[in-house]
Amino acid sequence: MRDAYGRTLRTGAVLAAGVALLAGCSSGGGGDDGKPPGSTPSASASGTPSPSPSPTPTAPPFTPDPKKAPRTEADARRMALAFVAGPDDWGPEYVKRGSFLSAPGSWPVLDANCTWEAGSLPASVLYSVTAYSEIPAAGGKGPLRVAATVTVHRTETDADWEMAETLEEALRCPDQQLREGERISGLISLAPYTVGESATTTDLITERGSYLNDAFGKPQFYSWFQTRIGQVSVATVVKGAPGYTEEETTDAQVRANVAMQDRVKKQLGAQS
Repeated sequence: MRDAYGRTLRTGAVLAAGVALLAGCSSGGGGDDGKPPGSTPSASASGTPSPSPSPTPTAPPFTPDPKKAPRTEADARRMALAFVAGPDDWGPEYVKRGSFLSAPGSWPVLDANCTWEAGSLPASVLYSVTAYSEIPAAGGKGPLRVAATVTVHRTETDADWEMAETLEEALRCPDQQLREGERISGLISLAPYTVGESATTTDLITERGSYLNDAFGKPQFYSWFQTRIGQVSVATVVKGAPGYTEEETTDAQVRANVAMQDRVKKQLGAQS
């Protein structure tokens, strides 16, 4: 799902590092508020084609094995639960938050008023799950809340459309109400690579915005990374908190995303 709970563009080191790690790093092993993963993957938030960097491949392109593709909800559920990142994937300070896993069949929808509300799982999705983690408030710092989402689509085309919808939502609603007392402002999406250009993912989207929580008093950062590998999309989100900088959380966010990518490729990739 989307961060039905949420996502100021920050250029420079943080964005460059996050994109480089997501597009070029893959170790091969491993495995918040999320929103359903989903516009033209090669379009920027301005609606014009994004400049295409020239990434240096660090791993062979992912080749899915058609025989391993999930066909049923049961297959997709088993895979999604095995792929989704838990607190250990984010780092040693993180713990499970609340009920930890989203309810089966849940799928947040951004309505005409730019407010996230409960919706039903689209027919194009076999299964989707979000795992919620956090670093509890301590030492004068607020609670840092994160989430990881895995969505298994029926087809790769369905997954591609979902990525497109992610870009469209930021264009349509740069300011979004997540829930009572929480909202995102100045949301911007970027698709730094065209489909198939990255060596380790089929598609990649990053989003930045200001996270406003009535309990915090002043805006914090909001960061969303979403990648697609074949018919599976994975996403990680960080809602900033007092006492933390985006630089401090970028590595953890990328680490969790890459861990999920690696699991997808290990499970669904063709034997070399």
